[in-house]
Amino acid sequence: MKIKIAFLQVLPGKDIKENLAIGKKACVEAKEKGADIALFPEMWSDGYYLPQDERELDKLAISKDSEFISEYRNLAKELQMAIGITFLETHNPKPLNSVIFFDRFGKEILHYSKVQICAFDLEKVLSGGDDFYVADLDFGRGKVKIGSMICFDREFPESARILMLKGAELILAPNACPMEINRLSALRTRAYENMVAVATCNYPEGQPDCNGRSTLFDGVPWLREEPGARDMCVMEAPGTPGVYTAELDLNMLRTHRSNDIMGDKYRRPDTYGILSDVNVKGIIGGEFVHW
Repeated sequence: MKIKIAFLQVLPGKDIKENLAIGKKACVEAKEKGADIALFPEMWSDGYYLPQDERELDKLAISKDSEFISEYRNLAKELQMAIGITFLETHNPKPLNSVIFFDRFGKEILHYSKVQICAFDLEKVLSGGDDFYVADLDFGRGKVKIGSMICFDREFPESARILMLKGAELILAPNACPMEINRLSALRTRAYENMVAVATCNYPEGQPDCNGRSTLFDGVPWLREEPGARDMCVMEAPGTPGVYTAELDLNMLRTHRSNDIMGDKYRRPDTYGILSDVNVKGIIGGEFVHW
């Protein structure tokens, strides 16, 4: 059993009205290509534009009940295709960087806000989410348990590990940054160490500080019936704009998860207490700090 994922690696317009039109057109193209789910890059509603002025930022933020989001809810039902739509979400005290997944019936199944915001940069004007969530996605031929992490979340092993522990098989990751060897390696590692598939949709070249290269890592580094290791990268898009698709073999992933040693099988959570100690600050100035 396979699920086809569409990566909407497209350039945004000048405002939310244009982004709605461009995004809907991309979704239609995804459906024409046989996609079961279409994934947008990070914060599609405003093209990842983050003004540092609070009043200007608040004008761009929208609620999950806005017309923009409702249009994608209706489109998912019309196309009978799941859609992961990203947006700058209204929130007090500061907006959120969010994604909502609608299934092929137009039902909201997952609403996630980026936990690990880039508070060292433009995202210091945002609030961070407070948890990671999973949901069952019915795509017609079967079901898959999905979760989400957004861009910088991937740099923290805990993000994907929590999703795996909650049962995620496929992590859908909106993105807005240059995808180079180290970031791609982080995604590959998240897939490998958790036996999960990771699908990342980035903005293409032409969007500031972005370069396309959306990817699908299927989480299966080897097959018992074949010698040696295999490349988990099922698809890596070029830098150019486009709607790219890739298939994830769920049967192969599930067989690997049932047979292999990664993921949860040999964890020792009794030794990991330091991970939840809020007083540990790690390495600062070359020295380990605990306060």
